[in-house]
Amino acid sequence: MWHSWQTPVRFAVACVLCLSVLNNNGFAQSSRETISHVLPRIVKIFGAGGIRSLHSYSTGFLVSPEGHIVTIWSHVLDADEVTVVLNDGRRFGAKVLGAEPPLELAVLKIDEDGLDLPYFDIEQAGDAGPGTRILGFSNMFKVATGDEPVSVIHGVIASKTKLSARRGSFEIPYDGPVYVVDAVTNNSGAGGGVIASRDGRLLGMIGKELRNSQSNTWVNYAIPVTELKKAVQEIISGRFESSANKKTNTEESPANYGPRDFGLLMVPDVLFRTPAYIDSVAKGSQTEKLGLKPDDLVLFVNDELIQSVRMLRREFGRLEAGDLVRLVVRRGDKLVTVELDVKAKK
Repeated sequence: MWHSWQTPVRFAVACVLCLSVLNNNGFAQSSRETISHVLPRIVKIFGAGGIRSLHSYSTGFLVSPEGHIVTIWSHVLDADEVTVVLNDGRRFGAKVLGAEPPLELAVLKIDEDGLDLPYFDIEQAGDAGPGTRILGFSNMFKVATGDEPVSVIHGVIASKTKLSARRGSFEIPYDGPVYVVDAVTNNSGAGGGVIASRDGRLLGMIGKELRNSQSNTWVNYAIPVTELKKAVQEIISGRFESSANKKTNTEESPANYGPRDFGLLMVPDVLFRTPAYIDSVAKGSQTEKLGLKPDDLVLFVNDELIQSVRMLRREFGRLEAGDLVRLVVRRGDKLVTVELDVKAKK
């Protein structure tokens, strides 16, 4: 369902009072049983935030008894360690085990041994089509900070389709299929939550807040877990190589754009998360004319939070001739916004 607004309502846990009976697959047949089954497998995540009022919380779900957590790849994880709060209120430190930004995916591991936690078996993740009734679980608007239950809302899958990538109406790196949901699921902090079938089967991971910049409408969607399963399993097993690591120097490729095409020389990329500071600006370049200066820190490219030089290169590598690029940089205690025209390469 397409929305021209997002309702900032703190949804309470919704329960339907009916008999609780399990089917042959061990999944619940009532909403109450489904909620009881899913809630212990959902976690609250607290980490980085604060820049431009960005929320510092998100949601995740357990995929192993040892404390492996699947969540959305976002600015919240841009910290040395994040805090994970379980359904029963227990708090643990956790670190990013691996990530695949093109899938909007990150996998965390709780920094604790000997755990035996309830979890989703992603091998049993299901698929669904239009008309499937679902329940959405997330810590939207930070309704839960301890042992309080996260929000649960009822909805229906309206369609399974592809959203336009960054080149289209919606600015999102993921370009695979999504469930478009007839329910207001995608709010602040909801990213990384889940949609489940009414019998408790895991279906999808709730995505970030996503707005059509042309029509100013919002879309509520989830990424099918079947699209994430392979990457999750490889990250946990240690066999995964992120596509971001396979191609980090996109500005050196003649077929792609990079900071140097706009007269920007960045500081050396010596760390995994080297901050995207401008080292120098070419004389006569578009960026010099717009007033960018050495030591400016690039924070956003087209509203995408830039967490490192590596991420900046990747975002520039997606540009095409004719695009308009909006940069937000921090200069001292001020934020400066400029817009760049992407001109065809000669």
